[in-house]
Amino acid sequence: MSEKNIIEMVKAAGVVGAGGAGFPTQVKLQARVDTVIANGAECEPLLRGDQQMMARYPEEVIRGLLLVKDATGAARAIIALKKKYHEAIAALEKVINRSGNGSVKIHLLDNFYPAGDEFVLVYETTGRIIPEGGLPLQVGCVVDNVVTLINISRAVEENKPVTERPVTITGAVKNPQTLILPIGTSVVKAIALAGGPTVSDFVILDGGPMMGVIVSDDAVITKKTSGILVLPADSEVVTQKSNRHAVSQVKSACEQCQDCTEICPRYLLGHNFECHKIQRGVQAGKAELLTQAFMCCECGLCDWICPVKLTPRRVNQEVKKSLMAAGIKNPHNQKPEMVREMRQFRKVPVERILARLDLLKYDQAAPLKDIAEKEITEVSIPLRQHVGVPAIPTVRVGDIVKKGDLIGEIPEGKLAARVHSSIDGKVREITAERIKIVR
Repeated sequence: MSEKNIIEMVKAAGVVGAGGAGFPTQVKLQARVDTVIANGAECEPLLRGDQQMMARYPEEVIRGLLLVKDATGAARAIIALKKKYHEAIAALEKVINRSGNGSVKIHLLDNFYPAGDEFVLVYETTGRIIPEGGLPLQVGCVVDNVVTLINISRAVEENKPVTERPVTITGAVKNPQTLILPIGTSVVKAIALAGGPTVSDFVILDGGPMMGVIVSDDAVITKKTSGILVLPADSEVVTQKSNRHAVSQVKSACEQCQDCTEICPRYLLGHNFECHKIQRGVQAGKAELLTQAFMCCECGLCDWICPVKLTPRRVNQEVKKSLMAAGIKNPHNQKPEMVREMRQFRKVPVERILARLDLLKYDQAAPLKDIAEKEITEVSIPLRQHVGVPAIPTVRVGDIVKKGDLIGEIPEGKLAARVHSSIDGKVREITAERIKIVR
């Protein structure tokens, strides 16, 4: 199959990055690189979906990776996952050995955070360092999440659009599990399918404890949602993420210990990013230090390690927001020659993160399960689940749709992704943000 056909079929299916970024995949496949990498690290603590999908659908992961390899002209393909994912490793090795395809290699990672960060993953698998503020393609690589690869395989091999995704529902719920849910499913419904919360006062996160975001109870599952985490409202994680006084606190309490810098994955890769200097810049009004905030990957290790429980990540987010509002762009683009010599000793084990955040009690199995279609009677599908502009509705209120029907189209000449109905039903409501469909 030609590169053009692969890209067009991926575009038609509405495939976007399933690991959290949501970048339209048809754009990424237009790059020319020598290496493609399947990101199966799933470094966010407590989530299970990626490793489970690799174990259940190894053929589709590999077919999707080979399609990306063909589309980008790459010479080699790497599947990166953690050593502890024994079932997934065995399933993938069986398919690779059976096929005899020598261009696909497996790279095993230790259980550290954030192993799945693209900058970290590219260095771990190839030894190449992505420039400051750069992209993997600048060092000849394309990285795709394993669920994205499954969606690519289904788009090309089965002409199947993206209508569902695996979601780990865990934390303070009665029956933690990973469910394959229709896009647009209410997070409240998802939590109910996991037995409901075990605490009365709780907060919902879309994602994991480190990079997940707090959402309201009217939030829904999107193409980017890898997990729904329920936590007590007074948990350390919730306190960090809901801190509205981060800037004022750092002005009065930052002791310039440099721990946030010394643990930072970007700094350890050789980037000239010194998190403690941003905090100093905020304290002292030194504007020349603040643009470093553009290099922050927002992984949250700085919040995790701060000895006085400040939230440098929140400060960096606010600084970036202010700089962009002022029309200031990222001036940092240096390419490091080598990583910092202490990097190998500062890979933070996931168990330590869970222990310090008092989350070890939630580190339990979340088995992958399918649900009956009748379980989901309505969905509210966002028109923007991706980087770029919202899709344009192609249906009207009252229309009858089938699962997989196109309901949102890419605006002419814009960066966006197609949107499809995730259930059979009738279009009940259309707003600027969502399309509601009821069985």
